[in-house]
Amino acid sequence: MSKRTMNEVHDCQGCAVAATAEMLMQKWTPLIVHDLSEGPRRFTELEHSCPGISPRTLSERLDMLERADILVRRSFPESPPRVEYALTPKGRGLLPIIREMRRYGKSWLLDDHEHAPSTAGALV
Repeated sequence: MSKRTMNEVHDCQGCAVAATAEMLMQKWTPLIVHDLSEGPRRFTELEHSCPGISPRTLSERLDMLERADILVRRSFPESPPRVEYALTPKGRGLLPIIREMRRYGKSWLLDDHEHAPSTAGALV
């Protein structure tokens, strides 16, 4: 039996974890999905909730997520025109992952570590 390399095992074509990580590793994507978890948002609302994101990058991420069927773009025939973005069922399927990322970040990465297990005696 031949040994397979890590890249052969974790290519996005055959590994569900790698495929999900590839999508979520795109900068800003988890934050956009998190913001949309609270309901439909307009472009400017998403822009304000992600300080530091450029309008071009936000537009690119929204387009990518729409092509991946993670969100849907809805245009309303009003004056002025209104566009909203909302999660699809496929996008809502990411919310448990986003919630776990939030829980992990609060427990292990933020300054408040009072609930984190002690690492005393752990191997380094």
